[in-house]
Amino acid sequence: MKKFLIFCGAVILLFICWWGLSGKFGLFIDLQTDKQVESFTAVRGKEILVDRGEGLKPFEIRGINMGVGIPGHFATDYAIDKETYLRWFREIQDMGANCIRVYTIQNDSFYNAMWEYNHDNPDPLYFLHGLWVNDYVQNSHRDAYDSEFADAMIEDSRTLVDIIHGNKKFSLGVDLGKGTYNKDVSSWCLGYILGVEWEDTTVEFTNKMQDDRNSYQGKYMYTTSDASPFEAMLAMTGDRIIEYETVRYKQQRLVAFSNWPTTDPLEWDELVKYYFRKFAKVDVEHIKTTEEFLSGQFASYHIYPYYPDYLGFLDIMGRDVGQKAEFMEENGIYNSYRAYLKLINEHHSMPVVIAEYGVPSSRGRAQDERGLGRAQGGMSESEQGEALVSCYGDIMAAGCAGSIAFTWQDEWFKRTWNTMAYTDLTKTAFWSDYQTNEQYFGILSFDPGEKESVCYVDGDISEWTEDDKVMEKDDVSLWSKYDEKYVYFRVHKENYDPGNDVLYIPIDTTPKSGSMSWEEKDGVFDRAADFLMIIDGMENSRILVQERYEALRAMYSQRAYLQDAYLNEPAKDTDHFVEIRMMMQVPNDPHDEVENTGWDIGETFNTGNLTYGNGNPKSPDFNSLADYIIQGDEIEIRIPWLLLNFYNPSEMVIHDDYYEHYGIERLNIDRMYAGAGSLGNKTDRITMGTIELKGWGRNPTSHERLKQGYYDLQKIWIQKKQAETG
Repeated sequence: MKKFLIFCGAVILLFICWWGLSGKFGLFIDLQTDKQVESFTAVRGKEILVDRGEGLKPFEIRGINMGVGIPGHFATDYAIDKETYLRWFREIQDMGANCIRVYTIQNDSFYNAMWEYNHDNPDPLYFLHGLWVNDYVQNSHRDAYDSEFADAMIEDSRTLVDIIHGNKKFSLGVDLGKGTYNKDVSSWCLGYILGVEWEDTTVEFTNKMQDDRNSYQGKYMYTTSDASPFEAMLAMTGDRIIEYETVRYKQQRLVAFSNWPTTDPLEWDELVKYYFRKFAKVDVEHIKTTEEFLSGQFASYHIYPYYPDYLGFLDIMGRDVGQKAEFMEENGIYNSYRAYLKLINEHHSMPVVIAEYGVPSSRGRAQDERGLGRAQGGMSESEQGEALVSCYGDIMAAGCAGSIAFTWQDEWFKRTWNTMAYTDLTKTAFWSDYQTNEQYFGILSFDPGEKESVCYVDGDISEWTEDDKVMEKDDVSLWSKYDEKYVYFRVHKENYDPGNDVLYIPIDTTPKSGSMSWEEKDGVFDRAADFLMIIDGMENSRILVQERYEALRAMYSQRAYLQDAYLNEPAKDTDHFVEIRMMMQVPNDPHDEVENTGWDIGETFNTGNLTYGNGNPKSPDFNSLADYIIQGDEIEIRIPWLLLNFYNPSEMVIHDDYYEHYGIERLNIDRMYAGAGSLGNKTDRITMGTIELKGWGRNPTSHERLKQGYYDLQKIWIQKKQAETG
């Protein structure tokens, strides 16, 4: 009996060891050595082919990227449930898309929904699956051959393959998703896009540190003599994922490696290399496949119409991209986006898929457009839709094999370089920051409120109650309320004439500073104001900030104003109110000197200018960028939280005094003050009432709404789909 127990224990121990090794290193026993390898995808020249039951036929990838964030949750919460995915899949396919792309391993609800949606569906929705690389690892001291880089990619690729075949029956943890993966969705997985937007410094660091590892010869992938060490690492990773899936599951599918303009394979003018630090290349033409790989390889790029800046130099750099007239628009603007796409496509012998393109419908922005109405922010939802259609047209005109728009849903948790210093990055998922462009690339919006928002700036004042009233004096009254995206104000002015009357709305948020005066008017507020909103007709309305509380000055003064803010701090009660400006470009080239001062100067824009329009999505004249509207004696206004220096409105945290802390620190408040009135006479003085602030903590409300971009793409994609099916 004792020997039997020892034997059983040894067997169990061996099984546990084998289970661990198979999960870690992909070890397994191949019991299907005679089974033929299958693939329902292939590549022919510049075309992608897919067998949808009638043999291999040309297939234009027409897709949408999908993130994992929803309001109240960060990406690593994996909070999207199966029912939500099923509803989204239907909406995506109804717009004419045939594919979605996910960036990393999801929780099991995604794969369960994919299986349920497709398994009895004669017109399935396909997907491309990404393989993520940890941001910290890529931006650290490691080169790409470090075990936490290349080995992690290979290990994660085996996990990914097991998951899509429904063969991963344990929790993976928050880094890669979580759940029990027992649904085989491989029939609808077109292929893999391996990696992320490569950091140019990581690519070059790898090439320098591993200069003797510039070749790889595998069973399915190998490198040419021109390959770099980084490209050899990619070939090795691709070869391993193909081998694992081929041997274990007897299947193959398409493989691509992620790329973007920063590491594109093109030769650029020396000026571009010098001024824009274009020094790294990743060229998948140096990675070839053998006859053992049935599916084929395509080139994947993330290419946006506004980035990088040097795309705008194509027409003056002497690049051979055909006749210049080919890329001239009717307005006389050179379409550098289409020209660049053509260069990329012509560089490759394999199909090219633009796996990310799009523009955000945000109020804040980070890049200017090039005259074609395609900027990184500052675009209405209507303009976003037009830009998506025009980008798609450029991609197809350049001869690409497919495109994947970025992105399906807005994601509140995201950050952007020019606003991230102003917000609590641990709480961004709990409020909607209209100033952060990265949050608004989606064609599905999450608007505040369970079914509708607490207020729509549309001239209809029916949602306002007496409980919202803040102050009343003479012929002017002020109301206020708020939600997860805006602070709203309603002003009533008897016999208001927008052509002649100017209204002033002072706002006091911080007890640390503020002024009862404005340099143009002495002693005009009954409290020390930090912001001054000026409603001056339909073209000249704006909001100003007291100089002491100007965030741009505190964080970017050396680049924006050529001075050190902390050597010349404004007085706490200064009556100087300035424009609220947003940083657009922060030059880092030491040769870009301004008047021989030795400083670089940044590009900013006035984000405090207010836009007139109707902010109700149900209105035929809806303008998503509308800040205020005038209807008779009534004015409705909405101000994004960040414009008032709120660090985290979900907990009512604002910026503390910058000059006490040499930067941004948090300060909790439970109320702010606001008033409204005219300042036409020397005796005018504006009374400010109290606005109680409670916040909503970790429980934001939201409801879904499809943006105009959904319907604009739908018009084109449905026609394409009908043409393909006859």
